[in-house]
This record gives sequence, C-alpha cells and structure tokens, in this order.
Amino acid sequence: MNIFTTVKLAFRALARNPGRTFLTMLGIILGIAAVIATRAAGEGAQASLAETFANLGTNVLQLSSGSTKTGGVQGGGGTSMSITWDDMQAVQDEVSTVKYVAPYLTARNTQIASDQANWNTQVAGTTGSWFKIRAWGVSEGAAFDEDTGNSNAKVAVIGKTVKTQLFGESTNAVGQSIRIAGQPYDVVGVLTSKGQGPMGDNDDIVVIPVNTYRQKLSKPLGRYIPGQIMITTKLDNQADETISKISALLRDRHKLDASADDDFRIRNPAEFAQARQQSAENVSMLLAIVAGVCLTIGGVGLMNIMLVSVIERTREIGIRMAVGAKPRDVMTQFLIEAIVLSLVSGILGFGVGYIASMGISSLFGYKFYFPMDIGLLGVGVSSAVGVAFGLYPAMRASQLDPITALRYET
Repeated sequence: MNIFTTVKLAFRALARNPGRTFLTMLGIILGIAAVIATRAAGEGAQASLAETFANLGTNVLQLSSGSTKTGGVQGGGGTSMSITWDDMQAVQDEVSTVKYVAPYLTARNTQIASDQANWNTQVAGTTGSWFKIRAWGVSEGAAFDEDTGNSNAKVAVIGKTVKTQLFGESTNAVGQSIRIAGQPYDVVGVLTSKGQGPMGDNDDIVVIPVNTYRQKLSKPLGRYIPGQIMITTKLDNQADETISKISALLRDRHKLDASADDDFRIRNPAEFAQARQQSAENVSMLLAIVAGVCLTIGGVGLMNIMLVSVIERTREIGIRMAVGAKPRDVMTQFLIEAIVLSLVSGILGFGVGYIASMGISSLFGYKFYFPMDIGLLGVGVSSAVGVAFGLYPAMRASQLDPITALRYET
C-alpha cells in the first residue's frame, strides 16, 4: 500500500467521527497556538521596549521637585517647589557622569493656531540640549540651538501631528507662523515622527525656548523650576551612579540632615520600561505553561482516541491481515492516522496562533510580531506529538491476532 493511499484512508477513518476527531484535535490546536503566542508576546515586548528607549532617549533621568505632605496626605511629585535654576546648573557643572542637562516645562491642552486651522496640544519650554537628550532630530528645517533655547526668541519646533493639523501633510511648515496663546511664533523645524508612546502621541507637541515659555506661558516662580530637568549620562550603565551623585549634591545644597527625606525626585524611565517588559515575560511564561499543558492533554487525548479506534476496528484489522496485510502495514496505517490528526491540528493551531498574536499585541500595546519560524516549528512539533502518542496504539493494532480479530464483534 503506497503512502498516498494510506493518507487517504487515514482521512476517511478520521471523518467517520468528526465530533470526536475535533475534540481530540482541540488540545493540540490550543497548545501550538499558545507556543506561537508566547513567542509573539516576548518578541513584541522586546520590540516595544526598544522603541520606548529610543523615544525616551538613551541613559535619561528625570529630576523634579518633591511632594508636599499635609496631615498624613502625600501630594504628587512637584507639589513642593524645591529645585532651582542654580541646582540645575550645579548638576551640569559638578556631577562628572552627566553629559546633558535641560529643563522641561510643559503646558498641556494649549490652544495653537495657523492661518488655516487651530489645534490643542502640549507646548514645551526647553533648551537645545533637550533634542540631544531625546535623540530627536528634525525632518524639516532645524531644531534651535542652546543659545536660542536660552533666549527670548519666539520660534517653535513642532511635531508631525501638529504640522498635519495646522498645515496639512504635504505643506512645508518651516518659515510659516503659528499663534500660541495668541502670540505669533515662527516655525523653524518639524520633528521626525516617533509615533505613539507610553504617554500618548509623541508627535503631538510644540517646543519653544525655555525663557520664552517662562515669559509667555508660565506663572512666575522666581528661582524655582516649575517642571522637570532632563538629564543624560555620558556612558551606559551610569544611571545608578549618577542618581547617587545628584542626590548627594542636592541634599548638600538644600542642607538636609541625615534624618530628613529628599525634597526632590529622580526617576529613571528605563525602570518603567523594564517593569513593562517583566509583565510581558510573566505573560509569556504563563502562556508557555498553558502550551505545555495543552500539548500534553492533546497528546494523551490522541493516544486515548487511537486506542479506542483500535478496539472499534478490531474486526477490520483482522480482515486486512487475513487478506495479506503485514503487521507493519497495520502499524503504519494507525501511525499515519495519528500523524495526520496532529498535523492538521498543528496547521489550525498556526492560524489560531496568528490571531492570538494580533490580539496580544493589541491588548498590551506591543508591536505586532509573528514568529514564522516558531509557527513552522510548532507544526513540526505537532507531527512529533502524533508520532510520540500514536506509536503505542499503532503497535497494539499490529500485534492483534488475526483469528481473534476476525471473531471480534462490536
């Protein structure tokens, strides 16, 4: 009997009980889908993490004032003004591991307008170093430099979303004028697109010089900084050392004794990205366990059904042997049936895994990644499951005594 005839007979045998066949396949389908989804979640998390780091800039720290505490109630970060402009300059001058320092003052939901349209967006006041800290270039024009960033110039660098809303996708925005809170500003550059980030649309932003921001959009706070200070280190893996040095410097400048809490906050955004990655890895681990359980259950179910099939077809086996079929022919027949059953399950699991991968990327906000190599490997694994769990029933079938089998009645 050739292989094609054997496969044809296998499909015919499995089609006799479609409900039972499907239930047998279900465990393997879910197992293979879980294997693919596990890899997709892990790779998607890694890609999202890399993108998050790229959007934040490299080796970035965020320094801000501390929080108030009244009657046991803790306010949020920045509710107690403690960081001054002199503190920022001291961090730049006295902390040896610091490369760039830039203030970052923001006003959200600020009305801006061009001659054609208007838009509500975030307006940030900073210096030229901020663009270096964020590793954020421009697609049109140029970002303002450090001197302009510390001046009172009424210039603006806008994000791609703002450009699209005010001027359209194809219009050159550089050289055109926009109004921020009723004041005119010249557009000198358009930032390259960074897309969506943890805090929303990165491209929905307007950046202006910090002194201009303080004069036009901020309440006067004298020597205190009403926002954050963005800091980047000179080398990789210097975040902890830099945080320690900045903390010691500011505690000394603010004359805090050993028992006093810090009146400032230093955050490392990388820690949040890593926590997000850990969450993804936990999900991946859970899916891996589910995959293993499903494949095991599916394999056991396949073995059980094949054993039942051997019993139901005992008389058929006896007839085949009586007309000349050898034990290895019978064993091959049942082994092919098990492999066909698991292989079809693997192909269906491949499709379910693809859908699950899209669902996970959408649910957790990861970049969509479909591991084609793991998908194909999963189909191969499903075939291996068919061999592993189908071998024993096939051997049982081949060892039946022809005379006894012919006398068997269901």
